[in-house]
Amino acid sequence: MSGTVHLERDGDVAFLVIDNPPVNAGSRHIRKALLEAIEAVEADASIRAAVLIGAGRSFIAGSDIKEFDLPLDPPQLPAVIAAIETSAKPFVAALHGAALGGGYELALGCDARIAVPGTVVGLPETTLGIIPGAGGTQKLPRLVGTAKAIALICPGQRVAAEQALELGMIDALAEGDLREDSKALAVSLVGGKKRIIDLPVPQDSQEAIASAEKKALTSGRNRPHIAAAISHVKAAGQKDAAEGLAAERATFEKLRVGAEAKALRHIFFAEREAARGRPERSAKPLPFRIFGVVGAGTMGAGIATAVLQAGYPTVLVDSDEAALSRAKGRIDAALEKGVSSGKLSAAAMKAAQHNLTLGFDLSALADCDVIVEAIIEELGAKQKVFAELDRLAKPGAVLATNTSYLDIDRIAEATGRPESVIGLHFFSPAHIMKLLEVVGGRKSSEAAMATGLAVAKTLGKQPVEAGNGFGFIGNRIYAAYRASCEFMLEDGALPHEVDAALEAFGFAMGPFAVADMSGLDIAWRMRQQQAATRDPASRYVHIPDLLCQAGRYGRKTGAGYYRYDEKGRAERSVEVEDLIIAESRAKGIERKTLSREEIQSRALATIVNEAGLVLEDGIALRPGDIDVVLVNGYGFPRWTGGPLHWAGQQDPDRLMAACAAFAETAGLGKRRADLRALGILGPAGQPA
Repeated sequence: MSGTVHLERDGDVAFLVIDNPPVNAGSRHIRKALLEAIEAVEADASIRAAVLIGAGRSFIAGSDIKEFDLPLDPPQLPAVIAAIETSAKPFVAALHGAALGGGYELALGCDARIAVPGTVVGLPETTLGIIPGAGGTQKLPRLVGTAKAIALICPGQRVAAEQALELGMIDALAEGDLREDSKALAVSLVGGKKRIIDLPVPQDSQEAIASAEKKALTSGRNRPHIAAAISHVKAAGQKDAAEGLAAERATFEKLRVGAEAKALRHIFFAEREAARGRPERSAKPLPFRIFGVVGAGTMGAGIATAVLQAGYPTVLVDSDEAALSRAKGRIDAALEKGVSSGKLSAAAMKAAQHNLTLGFDLSALADCDVIVEAIIEELGAKQKVFAELDRLAKPGAVLATNTSYLDIDRIAEATGRPESVIGLHFFSPAHIMKLLEVVGGRKSSEAAMATGLAVAKTLGKQPVEAGNGFGFIGNRIYAAYRASCEFMLEDGALPHEVDAALEAFGFAMGPFAVADMSGLDIAWRMRQQQAATRDPASRYVHIPDLLCQAGRYGRKTGAGYYRYDEKGRAERSVEVEDLIIAESRAKGIERKTLSREEIQSRALATIVNEAGLVLEDGIALRPGDIDVVLVNGYGFPRWTGGPLHWAGQQDPDRLMAACAAFAETAGLGKRRADLRALGILGPAGQPA
């Protein structure tokens, strides 16, 4: 049994103190204790008003998500809220920390809401594949209007208390002590009730509602729960309140037990487990205060921006004065965009700009606690930098490389302190992308790895610990996926057909559109470096090399797999399609039409097989880590739970056959993963 509610008296006002550390999650025990406390308030004639307040660091940061996989035991949250709304006495929600999901719905059931500045409120249920199920879709529109409610609920937006006050989501900000201010507010309401559900919905124009709906569906990838949320928000005020609440709850219950909601809960918990790294690690992170970044290119500027946004002094070093100047411009532009989007205050931007130091020599990094190298992806160049860092960096500094593919151990060998060397593989743009692979070499210390994970969390990133192997987790799997898609070009598909099939599955972009966007020359350089060690038994597709030799590097040159008009719009390229057909003919491959389903099956089997090999080789700690990497860094649809969760829901015999077919297509050197031994697939005839 966990969690309770303390009923405390302060004169004729009762304080219902919600106490379920660490974040006061709304569990069954909390609901039961709350209902009992509400009934006690109602029965006590000497109590004139009540305040709901959280113990510890939060009000209620949301419901206990672990309960969502089980039948919800009574009392359910709507019953608790109904007890507040039917009470003759006023209830005030005193908010601090976070009031999210069911926590904010509980607050919406009260007669008034007061919050400490900095409190965050919102209804993020859609991020878990469900909708608010305890009145959120019916009450929020009555406070902010239909269009704004759609804009807040569909992306699961969290709103700071100051903005929430402007929108009407709360009634007041606490000017002094929250407990005293909430008591005063409760006393002022004695003798009346101010139920939100009784309010009319403010009138919005049909154009505003339609615009909000279109934007929500587009950004929500037209998922069913987004459409359902919109439908219920639009129904608020259009039907009887009780009917609207009952319909909302029915949809919530249906979505809660659906496959997408289960997949999204899986990735939710997988992200939290991944952030902890190796379970048995006891080492604590080393302290860090000043960061250094080596290399003022696009990646270096992005990493520096991420660190500056987190509030840390940052030294950016490059021997090229022009590169430093360009980087400074990129950083300033990114910070200004942060302010215009509301993600950064003007004061925080000025502080970040003040915290940036530019240097032309590595000696400027002497006082840095964490130094991230972000230069060209060439082993010799990185080894030279690390040899210098070994000489110049202070004892105990963590030396990190941002390499995407190279061997961490060989980089560490250039130093006399390999225990201090780790990989911090950022994804571009580094100040926006959440994923950060924290890579351990053979001699990386536990303290250095713990520091890498702590740095990731400090920067607001999603860390995933990875072992030292070619491409680590993400790039290794993506390289196999891209190769499989290239095989399909030779076998009969065209770039737009492959892209369309995989976007239909749910990828944010198809592989060839991604290649054009990131630049074909980057992967080309990597293939050239690997040429001497490539297994001759493996199948190799020359099409991307031929495109690069023709100067077709992608969007930046106006031509890659596609050609691009003056507005950057992609169009099919007859030249590329002719080249592809000619390559098939030159290899004696009889081209055949590949259906959308076959393209998807081949690509997904490749991803799952390579993910299994990553696990077998010990590069990933657990299957969920791979799901986190592919979802957060490579556009794999989040609502599937990631490739390995998805695989566990498929027919195992068909998926194993597809993996075997891929391995055969890839050539004699390709291994097959034992997906059943890894626990990813169940026995023949049934999913895991």
